[in-house]
Amino acid sequence: MSQPQETDISQIIQRAKEGNQKAFSQLLDRYWPEVYGYQLKRTQNENDAEDITIQTFARAFDKIDTYDPRFGFNTWLITISKNLHVDLLRKRKRNVLQQTENSSGEAIREVMDDAPSAEDRLITEQNLKTLLHYLKSLKEPYRDVIELRYFRELSYAEIARELKEPIGNVKVKLLRAKKLLASLIDGDRKGE
Repeated sequence: MSQPQETDISQIIQRAKEGNQKAFSQLLDRYWPEVYGYQLKRTQNENDAEDITIQTFARAFDKIDTYDPRFGFNTWLITISKNLHVDLLRKRKRNVLQQTENSSGEAIREVMDDAPSAEDRLITEQNLKTLLHYLKSLKEPYRDVIELRYFRELSYAEIARELKEPIGNVKVKLLRAKKLLASLIDGDRKGE
């Protein structure tokens, strides 16, 4: 599948500003590798890079109305990501000095659920035994969010409470988990 052209990206961003879930998914697909790669170089830690990347997309999707099209979308994402990393470093330094944990209660606007995505349909088509096999292949944070959403049928808000994470992070993590799971399933189907 080819990457969208810049004119397509501006249209996708516009649809995302209108709350289109598929547009958010397309932006995540397109820019995840770049933001994750950037953070992996900065942090030298896969878990930190993944967490910061998830937070980056959660923040970007929450604030998408503030995006200025005169600048590249990837530049905007990298700026958000860089700021989140700096915040993380400051917070860790502060926690080490104070030996206390400062939790910031962030209100993140919910991204509306649309009809089931292609990933949702692929996931639900699998029988339970096969699905559990694929699920075990995912990293724990992704496996957990899939289990909470699809097996325990918790709402985003309930998952956020359960995982003690902002709802925006949960939504991005679930979106990423569905894509990873769907690509595993689809990869095996093509290999048959």
